Amino acid sequence: MDQSQTLQAIVQEAHARSRPLAIRGGGSKAFYGRQTPECDRLDLSGHQGIVDYAPNELFITLRAGTPLQVLEAQLSEAGQILPFEPPHFGPAATIGGTLACGFSGPRRPYAGSARDTVLGMRILNGQGEILRFGGQVMKNVAGYDVSRLMVGALGTLGVLLEVSLKVLPRPDHAVTLVQRVDPATAVQRMNLWAGQPLPLSATAYDGEHLYIRLSGTGSAVRAAQTRLGGERLPDAEAAAFWVALREQRHVFFQGDAPLWRLAVAPATPPLPLAGQTLVEWGGGQRWLRGVRDATALRQLVAEHGGHATLFRGGDRHDEVFHPLTPPLLAVQQRLKAAFDPRAVLNPGHLYVVL
Repeated sequence: MDQSQTLQAIVQEAHARSRPLAIRGGGSKAFYGRQTPECDRLDLSGHQGIVDYAPNELFITLRAGTPLQVLEAQLSEAGQILPFEPPHFGPAATIGGTLACGFSGPRRPYAGSARDTVLGMRILNGQGEILRFGGQVMKNVAGYDVSRLMVGALGTLGVLLEVSLKVLPRPDHAVTLVQRVDPATAVQRMNLWAGQPLPLSATAYDGEHLYIRLSGTGSAVRAAQTRLGGERLPDAEAAAFWVALREQRHVFFQGDAPLWRLAVAPATPPLPLAGQTLVEWGGGQRWLRGVRDATALRQLVAEHGGHATLFRGGDRHDEVFHPLTPPLLAVQQRLKAAFDPRAVLNPGHLYVVL
């Protein structure tokens, strides 16, 4: 059902009264970002439906409130997938919330991120104007790609109404290999293999075991399996492992301790941190549990060219994302002023001043 006009009227009234709105779809990712004061809710859960799907052209256009389950079921019927393998974090997850958070799953370093998949968008800015950016094919994107700017902005720049995404054929075969190695060796191997013509589709290291998923044609997967070695995980067990990792149901994520996401260059050696670290994305994404000194942790990660995010738990009234440098903060503030001059869309959800 297309609720664009209803949503537009609500945003226009909020702008006129300078009244903040909290954008909400399925609510599966409400844990993410800064906790802000209660305000009126802009509900997108009813704004759903597939607008256009051309399997032969490898794109799909749909409304932002469409459940991920519905989208993936539609793609599955045509033997296709979302390249970035997004996490759901709940049955009510929507494509709009996924893109607003910028979440990507295990396939991300090998098939592209959520941002890389976006071809175009229709959005509502903070003044209630409906704007369209991009198109349904890559060649339609000229100049600055504003639609991709919305990915990861947590709704602070605009309300996602409609998105066009690139899709890919589902791989014919998939195999998961397991090797027992030390942390330094795991990082070295993941980076070595990333530079070679191997059908990698996911890697993860839990502190003892390195998991390698190979996806593609049968011949390519078999050749890579022989080359890399390791124990093959039974298919059902392998599928369950990657889903548990993607949805943070793996044993590592259990418990109430704060969860930190560290983003570093993939070749970064294991960091001197107390406690277990779970490594994904060929070494580029590392998860850490427990109460930490945020300043010290972020300084350590920054020294390795990365950033640290308090992903779940902890004090969510303070800054949960890595502090911006003054030049980047100035850019963010100018963007916010351009798209949402009266700060009615999710104010403070990303940073205190945004």
